[in-house]
Amino acid sequence: MTEPSPLNAWPIYDLHSHTQASDGLLTPEALVLRAVEQRVGVLAITDHDTTDGVRPAQAAIEKFQLPLRLIAGVEISTLWENHEIHIVGLGVDCDNPVLTAFLQQQNDRRMARARLIAERLEKAHIPDALSGALALAGGGAITRGHFARFLISQGKADNMAQVFKNYLARGKTGYVPPQWCTIKQAIDAIHHSGGRSVLAHPGRYGLSAKWLKRLIAHFSEVGGDAMEVAQCQQAPNERTQLARYAQDYQLAASQGSDFHQPCPWIELGKKLWLPANVEAVWQRFPEIEQV
Repeated sequence: MTEPSPLNAWPIYDLHSHTQASDGLLTPEALVLRAVEQRVGVLAITDHDTTDGVRPAQAAIEKFQLPLRLIAGVEISTLWENHEIHIVGLGVDCDNPVLTAFLQQQNDRRMARARLIAERLEKAHIPDALSGALALAGGGAITRGHFARFLISQGKADNMAQVFKNYLARGKTGYVPPQWCTIKQAIDAIHHSGGRSVLAHPGRYGLSAKWLKRLIAHFSEVGGDAMEVAQCQQAPNERTQLARYAQDYQLAASQGSDFHQPCPWIELGKKLWLPANVEAVWQRFPEIEQV
Protein backbone atom coordinates (compact mmCIF):
# COMPACT_ATOMS: atom_id res chain seq x y z
CA MET A 1 0.00 0.00 0.00
CA THR A 2 1.23 3.49 -0.83
CA GLU A 3 2.08 5.44 2.30
CA PRO A 4 0.30 8.72 3.03
CA SER A 5 2.16 11.68 1.57
CA PRO A 6 3.29 14.55 3.81
CA LEU A 7 0.66 16.90 2.36
CA ASN A 8 -2.03 14.78 4.06
CA ALA A 9 -0.46 14.80 7.53
CA TRP A 10 -2.19 17.96 8.75
CA PRO A 11 -4.70 19.34 8.40
CA ILE A 12 -6.96 16.44 7.50
CA TYR A 13 -9.15 17.33 4.53
CA ASP A 14 -12.59 15.72 4.30
CA LEU A 15 -14.26 17.08 1.17
CA HIS A 16 -17.49 15.05 1.05
CA SER A 17 -20.06 15.03 3.87
CA HIS A 18 -23.80 15.33 4.44
CA THR A 19 -26.15 16.93 6.95
CA GLN A 20 -29.88 16.91 7.63
CA ALA A 21 -30.19 19.38 4.74
CA SER A 22 -30.26 16.20 2.61
CA ASP A 23 -29.87 12.60 3.78
CA GLY A 24 -27.35 12.99 6.62
CA LEU A 25 -28.48 12.29 10.17
CA LEU A 26 -26.59 15.12 11.91
CA THR A 27 -27.46 18.80 11.98
CA PRO A 28 -24.86 21.11 10.42
CA GLU A 29 -23.83 22.17 13.93
CA ALA A 30 -23.42 18.56 15.11
CA LEU A 31 -21.46 17.71 11.96
CA VAL A 32 -18.83 20.43 12.41
CA LEU A 33 -18.46 19.60 16.10
CA ARG A 34 -17.89 15.95 15.20
CA ALA A 35 -15.42 16.94 12.49
CA VAL A 36 -13.29 18.75 15.06
CA GLU A 37 -13.50 15.74 17.40
CA GLN A 38 -12.13 13.62 14.54
CA ARG A 39 -9.24 16.07 13.96
CA VAL A 40 -10.55 17.23 10.59
CA GLY A 41 -9.07 20.63 9.74
CA VAL A 42 -10.89 21.36 6.46
CA LEU A 43 -14.43 20.14 5.83
CA ALA A 44 -16.67 20.43 2.79
CA ILE A 45 -20.41 20.06 3.29
CA THR A 46 -21.79 18.56 0.08
CA ASP A 47 -25.48 17.83 0.52
CA HIS A 48 -27.50 16.41 -2.34
CA ASP A 49 -28.64 19.21 -4.68
CA THR A 50 -28.72 21.81 -1.90
CA THR A 51 -26.35 24.18 -0.08
CA ASP A 52 -28.74 24.77 2.83
CA GLY A 53 -26.42 23.15 5.37
CA VAL A 54 -23.48 25.46 4.69
CA ARG A 55 -24.54 28.66 6.45
CA PRO A 56 -25.71 26.98 9.70
CA ALA A 57 -22.42 25.07 9.76
CA GLN A 58 -20.39 28.27 9.33
CA ALA A 59 -22.47 29.95 12.06
CA ALA A 60 -21.67 27.06 14.42
CA ILE A 61 -17.95 27.30 13.62
CA GLU A 62 -18.02 31.00 14.51
CA LYS A 63 -20.22 30.46 17.57
CA PHE A 64 -17.92 27.84 19.10
CA GLN A 65 -14.70 29.30 17.64
CA LEU A 66 -13.86 25.93 16.13
CA PRO A 67 -10.43 25.27 14.53
CA LEU A 68 -12.11 24.21 11.28
CA ARG A 69 -12.14 25.68 7.77
CA LEU A 70 -15.39 25.12 5.90
CA ILE A 71 -15.70 24.69 2.14
CA ALA A 72 -19.11 25.43 0.66
CA GLY A 73 -20.11 22.47 -1.47
CA VAL A 74 -22.90 20.51 -3.09
CA GLU A 75 -23.34 17.02 -4.57
CA ILE A 76 -25.30 17.03 -7.83
CA SER A 77 -27.00 13.94 -9.25
CA THR A 78 -26.52 13.46 -13.00
CA LEU A 79 -27.34 10.84 -15.61
CA TRP A 80 -24.71 9.38 -17.96
CA GLU A 81 -25.21 6.32 -20.18
CA ASN A 82 -28.16 5.24 -18.00
CA HIS A 83 -26.01 5.44 -14.84
CA GLU A 84 -26.61 7.86 -11.97
CA ILE A 85 -23.31 9.71 -11.48
CA HIS A 86 -22.66 12.22 -8.70
CA ILE A 87 -20.66 15.41 -9.21
CA VAL A 88 -19.39 17.32 -6.17
CA GLY A 89 -18.97 21.08 -6.38
CA LEU A 90 -16.34 22.61 -4.07
CA GLY A 91 -15.97 26.30 -3.27
CA VAL A 92 -19.34 27.27 -4.72
CA ASP A 93 -21.11 30.57 -4.12
CA CYS A 94 -24.34 29.59 -2.37
CA ASP A 95 -26.01 32.82 -3.53
CA ASN A 96 -25.13 32.49 -7.20
CA PRO A 97 -28.42 32.84 -9.15
CA VAL A 98 -27.42 30.33 -11.83
CA LEU A 99 -26.60 27.69 -9.22
CA THR A 100 -29.67 28.36 -7.07
CA ALA A 101 -32.01 28.13 -10.10
CA PHE A 102 -30.26 24.95 -11.24
CA LEU A 103 -30.58 23.32 -7.80
CA GLN A 104 -34.27 24.24 -7.68
CA GLN A 105 -34.76 22.36 -10.96
CA GLN A 106 -32.90 19.39 -9.50
CA ASN A 107 -35.12 19.37 -6.44
CA ASP A 108 -38.24 19.57 -8.59
CA ARG A 109 -36.98 16.41 -10.34
CA ARG A 110 -36.23 14.88 -6.95
CA MET A 111 -39.76 15.50 -5.68
CA ALA A 112 -41.32 14.15 -8.89
CA ARG A 113 -39.30 10.96 -8.51
CA ALA A 114 -40.27 10.69 -4.83
CA ARG A 115 -43.97 10.79 -5.74
CA LEU A 116 -43.49 8.00 -8.28
CA ILE A 117 -41.56 5.88 -5.77
CA ALA A 118 -44.38 6.32 -3.27
CA GLU A 119 -46.96 5.34 -5.90
CA ARG A 120 -45.08 2.13 -6.66
CA LEU A 121 -44.78 1.27 -2.98
CA GLU A 122 -48.48 2.01 -2.48
CA LYS A 123 -49.31 -0.52 -5.20
CA ALA A 124 -47.14 -3.00 -3.32
CA HIS A 125 -49.35 -2.46 -0.24
CA ILE A 126 -46.88 -0.17 1.55
CA PRO A 127 -48.93 2.98 2.29
CA ASP A 128 -47.87 6.46 3.41
CA ALA A 129 -44.33 6.19 2.01
CA LEU A 130 -44.23 9.76 0.71
CA SER A 131 -45.41 11.34 3.94
CA GLY A 132 -43.09 9.07 5.89
CA ALA A 133 -40.07 9.91 3.77
CA LEU A 134 -40.87 13.64 3.85
CA ALA A 135 -41.14 13.53 7.62
CA LEU A 136 -37.71 11.91 7.84
CA ALA A 137 -36.31 14.51 5.41
CA GLY A 138 -37.49 17.21 7.80
CA GLY A 139 -37.66 19.88 5.12
CA GLY A 140 -34.36 18.87 3.52
CA ALA A 141 -33.87 17.47 0.01
CA ILE A 142 -35.70 14.14 -0.19
CA THR A 143 -33.65 11.14 -1.31
CA ARG A 144 -34.07 7.40 -1.69
CA GLY A 145 -32.25 7.18 1.64
CA HIS A 146 -35.31 8.66 3.34
CA PHE A 147 -37.54 6.05 1.72
CA ALA A 148 -35.10 3.38 2.87
CA ARG A 149 -35.28 4.60 6.47
CA PHE A 150 -39.08 4.68 6.26
CA LEU A 151 -39.18 1.09 5.00
CA ILE A 152 -36.88 -0.03 7.80
CA SER A 153 -39.17 1.68 10.31
CA GLN A 154 -42.06 -0.31 8.83
CA GLY A 155 -40.20 -3.58 9.39
CA LYS A 156 -39.59 -4.22 5.68
CA ALA A 157 -35.82 -4.64 6.13
CA ASP A 158 -33.17 -4.66 8.84
CA ASN A 159 -30.64 -2.28 7.32
CA MET A 160 -29.99 0.14 4.46
CA ALA A 161 -28.18 -2.35 2.23
CA GLN A 162 -31.01 -4.85 2.56
CA VAL A 163 -33.77 -2.37 1.87
CA PHE A 164 -32.06 -1.02 -1.26
CA LYS A 165 -31.44 -4.55 -2.53
CA ASN A 166 -35.04 -5.64 -1.98
CA TYR A 167 -37.03 -2.47 -2.72
CA LEU A 168 -35.12 0.46 -4.23
CA ALA A 169 -32.50 -0.98 -6.58
CA ARG A 170 -33.00 -1.16 -10.35
CA GLY A 171 -35.81 -3.56 -11.20
CA LYS A 172 -37.25 -3.68 -7.67
CA THR A 173 -40.68 -2.61 -6.43
CA GLY A 174 -39.82 0.96 -5.48
CA TYR A 175 -37.31 1.72 -8.20
CA VAL A 176 -37.98 4.69 -10.46
CA PRO A 177 -35.43 5.62 -13.14
CA PRO A 178 -33.89 9.04 -12.42
CA GLN A 179 -34.32 12.00 -14.76
CA TRP A 180 -31.32 14.03 -13.72
CA CYS A 181 -29.30 16.63 -15.62
CA THR A 182 -26.21 15.79 -17.67
CA ILE A 183 -22.68 15.81 -16.28
CA LYS A 184 -21.87 18.87 -18.39
CA GLN A 185 -24.87 20.78 -17.07
CA ALA A 186 -23.77 20.07 -13.49
CA ILE A 187 -20.18 21.13 -14.20
CA ASP A 188 -21.35 24.33 -15.92
CA ALA A 189 -23.57 25.27 -12.96
CA ILE A 190 -20.69 24.67 -10.53
CA HIS A 191 -18.32 26.74 -12.66
CA HIS A 192 -20.86 29.57 -12.96
CA SER A 193 -20.88 29.76 -9.16
CA GLY A 194 -17.10 29.98 -8.97
CA GLY A 195 -16.62 26.39 -7.82
CA ARG A 196 -14.65 23.36 -8.97
CA SER A 197 -16.21 20.09 -10.07
CA VAL A 198 -15.22 16.69 -8.68
CA LEU A 199 -16.29 13.25 -9.90
CA ALA A 200 -17.59 11.63 -6.72
CA HIS A 201 -16.69 8.08 -5.57
CA PRO A 202 -15.88 6.69 -9.04
CA GLY A 203 -15.34 3.20 -7.66
CA ARG A 204 -18.93 2.87 -6.47
CA TYR A 205 -20.85 2.88 -9.75
CA GLY A 206 -20.33 -0.80 -10.51
CA LEU A 207 -18.57 -0.02 -13.78
CA SER A 208 -15.99 -2.21 -15.48
CA ALA A 209 -12.50 -0.74 -15.92
CA LYS A 210 -13.33 0.05 -19.54
CA TRP A 211 -16.54 1.89 -18.70
CA LEU A 212 -15.00 3.68 -15.74
CA LYS A 213 -12.28 5.07 -18.00
CA ARG A 214 -14.98 6.16 -20.46
CA LEU A 215 -16.76 7.99 -17.64
CA ILE A 216 -13.60 9.73 -16.43
CA ALA A 217 -12.64 10.66 -20.00
CA HIS A 218 -16.09 12.16 -20.59
CA PHE A 219 -15.97 14.05 -17.29
CA SER A 220 -12.59 15.50 -18.23
CA GLU A 221 -13.67 16.37 -21.79
CA VAL A 222 -16.69 18.39 -20.64
CA GLY A 223 -14.66 20.47 -18.19
CA GLY A 224 -14.35 18.43 -15.01
CA ASP A 225 -11.62 19.53 -12.60
CA ALA A 226 -10.92 16.67 -10.17
CA MET A 227 -11.95 13.19 -9.06
CA GLU A 228 -12.22 11.53 -5.69
CA VAL A 229 -9.29 9.19 -5.19
CA ALA A 230 -9.42 8.43 -1.47
CA GLN A 231 -12.32 7.34 0.74
CA CYS A 232 -12.62 5.69 4.15
CA GLN A 233 -13.68 2.37 2.71
CA GLN A 234 -12.21 1.15 -0.57
CA ALA A 235 -11.47 -2.12 -2.32
CA PRO A 236 -7.81 -3.21 -2.25
CA ASN A 237 -5.68 -1.23 -4.72
CA GLU A 238 -8.63 1.05 -5.67
CA ARG A 239 -6.89 4.16 -4.34
CA THR A 240 -3.76 3.43 -6.37
CA GLN A 241 -5.78 2.74 -9.52
CA LEU A 242 -7.89 5.89 -9.18
CA ALA A 243 -4.74 7.95 -8.61
CA ARG A 244 -3.39 6.58 -11.90
CA TYR A 245 -6.60 7.55 -13.69
CA ALA A 246 -6.41 11.07 -12.21
CA GLN A 247 -2.93 11.41 -13.67
CA ASP A 248 -3.94 9.93 -17.03
CA TYR A 249 -6.78 12.42 -17.46
CA GLN A 250 -5.00 15.45 -15.92
CA LEU A 251 -7.46 15.70 -13.05
CA ALA A 252 -6.68 16.89 -9.54
CA ALA A 253 -7.29 14.40 -6.73
CA SER A 254 -9.82 14.78 -3.93
CA GLN A 255 -10.68 12.80 -0.81
CA GLY A 256 -13.80 12.49 1.30
CA SER A 257 -15.60 10.19 3.68
CA ASP A 258 -19.08 10.67 2.16
CA PHE A 259 -20.16 10.79 5.80
CA HIS A 260 -23.89 10.48 6.45
CA GLN A 261 -24.10 9.19 10.01
CA PRO A 262 -21.87 7.82 12.75
CA CYS A 263 -20.94 4.21 12.03
CA PRO A 264 -17.87 2.01 12.62
CA TRP A 265 -16.57 1.88 9.06
CA ILE A 266 -17.25 5.39 7.67
CA GLU A 267 -16.10 8.30 9.80
CA LEU A 268 -15.16 11.91 9.18
CA GLY A 269 -11.47 12.13 8.28
CA LYS A 270 -10.87 8.38 8.62
CA LYS A 271 -8.17 6.88 6.35
CA LEU A 272 -8.18 9.95 4.13
CA TRP A 273 -4.83 10.44 2.42
CA LEU A 274 -3.70 10.77 -1.17
CA PRO A 275 -0.91 8.91 -2.92
CA ALA A 276 2.15 11.10 -3.40
CA ASN A 277 1.98 11.03 -7.20
CA VAL A 278 -1.20 13.13 -7.54
CA GLU A 279 -1.96 16.82 -7.16
CA ALA A 280 -4.50 17.53 -4.43
CA VAL A 281 -7.54 19.54 -5.45
CA TRP A 282 -6.83 22.08 -2.68
CA GLN A 283 -3.33 22.59 -4.09
CA ARG A 284 -4.38 23.04 -7.71
CA PHE A 285 -7.39 25.17 -6.80
CA PRO A 286 -6.61 26.91 -3.48
CA GLU A 287 -9.51 29.31 -4.03
CA ILE A 288 -12.01 26.59 -3.01
CA GLU A 289 -11.12 27.21 0.65
CA GLN A 290 -12.31 30.82 0.51
CA VAL A 291 -15.81 30.78 2.03
